[in-house]
Amino acid sequence: MVEFNLIPRRELERLRDADIPMPEKLSLYADCCRANTLLAIKKAGSGHIGSSFSAMDIVVHLYLQTMNTLKVGVESPDRDIYFSSKGHDVPGLYAALYGFGVISEEQLLQLRRLGGLDGHPDINISGVEANSGSLGMGIGKARGMAFGKRQKGHGGHVYVLLGDGELQEGQIYESLLTTANQYKGGLTVIIDRNFFQSDKGTEVISPLGDILAKFRAFDWHTYEVDGHDHATLAQAFNSIRENDRHPAVILAKTIKGKGISFMEASSAISQGNCIYNWHSGAPQDDRYAEGHSELLQRCREGFKKHHLAELQVKSIPVSSLPAYPATPQSVKTAYGRRLVELMEEVPELVVLDADLAADCCVRGVEEKFPERFIENGIAEQDMVSMAGGMALQGLIPVVNSFACFLASRANEQIYNNATENTKIIYALHLAGLIPAGPGKSHQSLRDISLFGALPGCEIVQPCNPQETEALLDYFVKVAKGVCAMRLFIGASPSSIELPAEYTVHPGCGTVLRQGTDGVLFAYGPIMLHEALQAADLLEREQISLRVINMPWLNRVDTQWLDEQLKNINLALVIEDHAPYGALYDCLVKNRVSASRPLPAVFQQLAVEGSPACGGIHEVLRHHGLDSASIVKFVKKFLSR
Repeated sequence: MVEFNLIPRRELERLRDADIPMPEKLSLYADCCRANTLLAIKKAGSGHIGSSFSAMDIVVHLYLQTMNTLKVGVESPDRDIYFSSKGHDVPGLYAALYGFGVISEEQLLQLRRLGGLDGHPDINISGVEANSGSLGMGIGKARGMAFGKRQKGHGGHVYVLLGDGELQEGQIYESLLTTANQYKGGLTVIIDRNFFQSDKGTEVISPLGDILAKFRAFDWHTYEVDGHDHATLAQAFNSIRENDRHPAVILAKTIKGKGISFMEASSAISQGNCIYNWHSGAPQDDRYAEGHSELLQRCREGFKKHHLAELQVKSIPVSSLPAYPATPQSVKTAYGRRLVELMEEVPELVVLDADLAADCCVRGVEEKFPERFIENGIAEQDMVSMAGGMALQGLIPVVNSFACFLASRANEQIYNNATENTKIIYALHLAGLIPAGPGKSHQSLRDISLFGALPGCEIVQPCNPQETEALLDYFVKVAKGVCAMRLFIGASPSSIELPAEYTVHPGCGTVLRQGTDGVLFAYGPIMLHEALQAADLLEREQISLRVINMPWLNRVDTQWLDEQLKNINLALVIEDHAPYGALYDCLVKNRVSASRPLPAVFQQLAVEGSPACGGIHEVLRHHGLDSASIVKFVKKFLSR
């Protein structure tokens, strides 16, 4: 059994108060925070280790040596402000905030849990200054904070951390120009230059060239330091405070995974076509034990070297949420497999990716058809515009990214392409509420409505591998115009079976379970699983519900829907989306426009408000989308 050992706050306070040369104290403090970060991620079951570790020395240095935040108090208007634009490194920030007494031990150990700490920064958490995780926004937000401070007559400097891969976002370069033109003081950008992004090295995905020359061209003052050397960090920060006439950027060269030998990735490795394995996710028990032991050993040696009493750790009980069901079925895997086959069959197909080839399962295309695979890096708007140009030349682009970024960030470009009456397929990965651990910046609950507003667009979400392949074939070989496919990123909780002879009928769903007392419409593996579970529970109480898989989210065959609602008084739509512009609205509009009667009760269960962060069970229950909530809802209306 793996041991969970926390370095308690009292030990971190003892280290802060010790008479030790500041650079050595800060390095040791950062390692203690790395140990607690790793513990929090392991306990959560997911999180970003590499970025948290590469940025840790910078975070610790800012709070303990550069900023006035801990001196004047977190809520003081004259405090210095730090926030991370990339957001991946927030587990490390949480560990530091725990050491500073800003968040509690209980919170730290509830990373990515409902009511705990979000997987990306959220201002509802003490010490977090801005919501982030959607890349590119940081400089603009920091400039707005600095302006707000001046406008209100408040003091304090604003520091914002960017990832080096984040520099591929176009908004960054808008911010460089406007910041230089509007600058009145009080803003510093720090770049965590660890040479790796989500998939591979920055120099493989989209080489950044001379970063500081780009900043200087926009009239920024530039500094280059070793991001783990506290003496050079101090020199840079001091120089900026003394000469605050221009916006300043510090290029801090760091090591992704710094602090654990087998996780550290050198900049030289980033030049090769290799994948960094510790970007996200919790390590297996043996690797966790090995890495945590290495950190603790170095921390103990540091305490001993500086004649401090032996470092004491606190044993944390091992606990976890109930496991959500998982089967071998995966729509994502089926998508990637069939896409490779279609590349063989359809020479016009080209595949575009935004630094998510592994998550989007298009690595097979990259390896087998490198000349028809375009890696655009973290630049969704540019990628979509490129796809538009390709389509105008008779190609069929398949555009891949997470739904939360692709649908919203590039929406204007997607609309522009749609007006040209060309065919482009958008693959919207990580669609919906689940997984909820990364938090609201990564939960896509607006994409159906955004695509639904486009002329001639067809939006689908398959329920299993069979349907995934069939719908992808339909999009590639039959459909016209804008095609959008939502894809669940995890393993399917149920093995959903469709007829062996299943074929695509636009606007028609498939009955998965017969019933006479009402109809449940749902789509995608998660919501169909919960709907089927609810139907099973209700059957025990002699309530018979029909469950329909409806993959067509903005298109319905009127005759088919007539048949499904015949003699039905209760129809319930289980939405993996916000309560506007998704399947429920499509079905109601169809009935009204066709002058067809609605069932006595025609309701939806959807994701109301901002999506919660946490484990699958607890987040579905929180939003009333788990099987128990569906049962309660159905019984309430049938009792009337």
